Amino acid sequence: MNLLDRVLILPLLFFSLIVGGVFAALIGQVSPEELARSLVHPETLFALRFSLTTSCAAMFAALSIGIGAAYFLSRHTFPGKEFLETLLDIPLAMPPLIAGVGLLFLLGRDLLGGHLARWGIHFILTPWGAVVAQSFVATPIVLRSAQAAFASVPKGYEEAALMLGLSPLQVFFRINIPLAAKSLLSGIMLAWARTLGEFGATLMVAGATRFRTETLPIAVYLNISSGELGIALSCSLVLLGTAFAFLLCTRMLHRTSSNDTLSGKDSRWPG
Repeated sequence: MNLLDRVLILPLLFFSLIVGGVFAALIGQVSPEELARSLVHPETLFALRFSLTTSCAAMFAALSIGIGAAYFLSRHTFPGKEFLETLLDIPLAMPPLIAGVGLLFLLGRDLLGGHLARWGIHFILTPWGAVVAQSFVATPIVLRSAQAAFASVPKGYEEAALMLGLSPLQVFFRINIPLAAKSLLSGIMLAWARTLGEFGATLMVAGATRFRTETLPIAVYLNISSGELGIALSCSLVLLGTAFAFLLCTRMLHRTSSNDTLSGKDSRWPG
């Protein structure tokens, strides 16, 4: 290791120690026995089930919107495209609390919520509000990653498939989706991890009601406020463990794709 490497490794070691210290600090606040009891506490289990349910519903909505929109944007150029893409990227930079306030007003009685209420559809302070809030923050992640994935697929594959008689819909599902699958999956994992950790927008739209709209982050907030440290830390560790697993899988997918590219083998080609 030369002198430059020795200098550059110092900030890497420093930040690694900080991140590891955060994990250690969380784990060290409670005894293993208390942590084990908290992990199987009814409130922790409810928050976990509710988070998984709402995040799955949010991801379904995000994929339904984001995949099609991303493919269109990756294949077409039109006036105002840069403005539209910037608008769609705003939720990525918008503080979740501000996003929640906007959704709260939009879905309130004075605007869209008043019309939906006539059909018996309510989002404010309901579990469906959590799904809407999580979808709002997940969709831009899916859209941006999917757009990059589709843009990386050579158009020559599509043109060849069309010349062989496939319809545009068949080309989309049999050519574009398989070729972009690994990048799409990486974006989905990142978006899913983001929905599980979503707090600000969910708090504003769905509220913070125990055993009703209590996601894992909401459970951490409620139990820290009430002094129930064990449940708060157990929910925190579940969130961190899930995020770590998602990010690790994403990196493994990227490494596999990079190895295929360097070896000259494109494993994305659909059979």
